[in-house]
Amino acid sequence: MLGIRVRMNVLFVVLVTLVLLVSGAYSQLKLNHEQEERYSQLRAGIVTRLQISLPSALWDMDKNKVAGIIEAEMLPSEVLSIRVYDASTGLFSGKMRNAAGEIINIPAQGVLPGAVTEAPLVFRGSGDGGGVKALPVGHVQINFSRAQIDASLRDALLRRLGEILFLDLILIAALSLSLRMVFAPLQRLRDALFELANNDTTEIQELTHRSHDEFGEVVEGFNRIQRKVKAVLQQTREAQESAQSARQQAEQAVEDLRQAQDSLLQSERLASLGSLVAGVAHEINTPVGITLTSASVLCDATNEIRQAVTDGPIKKSDILAYLTTAGESSRLIQANAERAAQLIQSFKQIAVDQTSEARRRFQMRQYLDEIITSLGPRLKQSKVAVEVDCPPDMKVDSYPGAFAQVITNLVMNALTHAFGQEQDACISISVSAKDGWVTLHFADNGKGIPAEYIGKVFEPFFTTRRNQGGTGLGLNIVHNLVVKQFGGTISVVSAPGQGACFTLRFLQVAPEQESV
Repeated sequence: MLGIRVRMNVLFVVLVTLVLLVSGAYSQLKLNHEQEERYSQLRAGIVTRLQISLPSALWDMDKNKVAGIIEAEMLPSEVLSIRVYDASTGLFSGKMRNAAGEIINIPAQGVLPGAVTEAPLVFRGSGDGGGVKALPVGHVQINFSRAQIDASLRDALLRRLGEILFLDLILIAALSLSLRMVFAPLQRLRDALFELANNDTTEIQELTHRSHDEFGEVVEGFNRIQRKVKAVLQQTREAQESAQSARQQAEQAVEDLRQAQDSLLQSERLASLGSLVAGVAHEINTPVGITLTSASVLCDATNEIRQAVTDGPIKKSDILAYLTTAGESSRLIQANAERAAQLIQSFKQIAVDQTSEARRRFQMRQYLDEIITSLGPRLKQSKVAVEVDCPPDMKVDSYPGAFAQVITNLVMNALTHAFGQEQDACISISVSAKDGWVTLHFADNGKGIPAEYIGKVFEPFFTTRRNQGGTGLGLNIVHNLVVKQFGGTISVVSAPGQGACFTLRFLQVAPEQESV
């Protein structure tokens, strides 16, 4: 990039050159006009004089006189040749200028250079009646040259160009000397500024100045700025050290907070699993109790029939009564054992999934039924009906434990916040798949969410049941699992008194999790 000094030199030289060129062009045009006017006057004067002096000499057929007149008119160097033609005989006399500039007789034949001007020659004499009689006696041809005019214009142009070049050189020299007085101190200031910018220490060398002119004042101002910058650098360094220490403390606090949040999230998941264990245990208690009672009745009936066989002949009625008791007991034992096995299997799958991060392929409808079954005791306690609308053949390649956590948290959130004591409570879950994406609508017919809470429901630690043991992490866990682990989105639409609807949209094939 060109420096300011060079650009100023170029600017002034261009401006001065343009002014001189305009002035020179005007002078050149004026000189050209003058030369053309002089040339025209010369041609007109020579033609006029020849038309006055030649007719009488040509009338008298005086060749010496004609030659003298021609030589006199050829004194200007612009005249190359003059030829005089008689009206009857043709070429009467002629002179020309050779290459050496000498005037010689013109040859009889040949084309002469230059612009030709031809004029008639008319002799005016007295007539018989005493009047003036005009008789054409011939004509004259004059060859004029523009070489002198062109040379004069060319010399003037070269002279002006030389003057412009000379003035430009003088201007460049003057500007260089003048700008040196300005830019030398500025270069010192520039070097000092670069040193100030690149120096990492607070040790800054101040500039010395001897002059008391404007640049001396600028240098003094620069030194004052340096002293202030030094103070600011010291303060900045101290502030950076304080900020570094504060940043480390903040990072440690964030790490502690993250660990605390992870602990809370893990506690929330374990609490959910503990609630699931308690509910399933309570639910299994009934079929297990019936099974034990039926087994006890069957055992007593078997002992009685054995004793009857030992004592002697047995009655048919005793055998039929035993068979009836044995059949009913066996049916009850089988039915309740299957019920307990079903509950245990559902609990086992859900519990394993919730305590691991394993990824597998599972059927959505079947797994939703297992989740609802594991939540059956709590749903019965709250008297909430759950309706599931899902294609039976829909398969998902994802994380079933995280999915079970999402559905469980949504159900528990609805049981905690959505329904009152005397309400025909219902939860509907509808699932559909299209173009590799699963859309799940989780809706309830409960109280709805107030407008001021809609934007906060997914925030961590936000809860309206803080005094009743709420942690505010249930929906936050749902949001994090759907967004981060499933690569999807979750939104909620609700109005007071009209229930709430959570819409989950996630990939049917979950994205791979980055290893840490």
